[in-house]
Amino acid sequence: MKNLSGFGFGIALVSLSYFLFSSHDAVIKLLVQSVSVWQVLFFRSVTVFACCLIIGGKTNVVWAATSDIVKPMAIRSLFLIAAWISFYTAAKSLQLGELTTIYFAAPVVATLLAGPMLKEHVPASRWLAVVIGFVGVVIASNPSGLSVSLPAYLALQAACLWAFCTVLLRRTALHETSLVQMTITNFFFVLMTALMLAFEWRDIDLANTLMLLAVGALGGLAQYTYFEAIRHAPVSVLAPFEYTSLVWAFALGYLIWGDIPAHNVTAGAVLISGAGLLIVFGDRIARGRSGLTP
Repeated sequence: MKNLSGFGFGIALVSLSYFLFSSHDAVIKLLVQSVSVWQVLFFRSVTVFACCLIIGGKTNVVWAATSDIVKPMAIRSLFLIAAWISFYTAAKSLQLGELTTIYFAAPVVATLLAGPMLKEHVPASRWLAVVIGFVGVVIASNPSGLSVSLPAYLALQAACLWAFCTVLLRRTALHETSLVQMTITNFFFVLMTALMLAFEWRDIDLANTLMLLAVGALGGLAQYTYFEAIRHAPVSVLAPFEYTSLVWAFALGYLIWGDIPAHNVTAGAVLISGAGLLIVFGDRIARGRSGLTP
């Protein structure tokens, strides 16, 4: 097992990643009013892929083309596309609180899958952190009238697909550099999203073009920090920190749209933060009891 300092670095990276993803989603929320989702995903993928080619050069292209993880990354890309379609389709019908609550089943599913797929030992403190974080999300989101429906099913499907992709990434993350993985992933994203542009194309102006570039930059940085985090810590350690993106979402909502968080949001944020602290200090206490030094 990696030492605690390695886990801490992974936790810091994944927390930064979810901040970047939240910022990325905020820009997309502005964009989708006039630009199709498929255009956003295409330009985001093209931007990230181009940056990978520029940074890595020919050597990176050769490594990516001959890598043993091309097939699993292709499969992961298909699952991610399916997750995006499910999530954005559900978002058209569900309220934000309902959508967020269902989607944040992902860390729970990821923790469940970490055992059988990755042979990770998940101690009681991590399970408790997952449960506390999920309760915090439910309180912060304050869902009402949640019922079984196709949109609700699609949101849950998106959560399960994302969790599976997280676990699958852990299986490949230790065998290749993050840049190679990003190159392969975004190559497949470009191919798959380009096929839909003939049906979903809308004219874009300069402002939207700049925001599309911003989405690409934020998405690329978020991907890189996320991939690196997966390399430094187990999925069961990192999964609960996905809940922090809800806190960032509410903060950005206030800064951009003037949305004022209610008391339940504050209470939920405290629980979410507590879940993250439980991961950090739970592992430290466990290692101390076993006689290991951090």
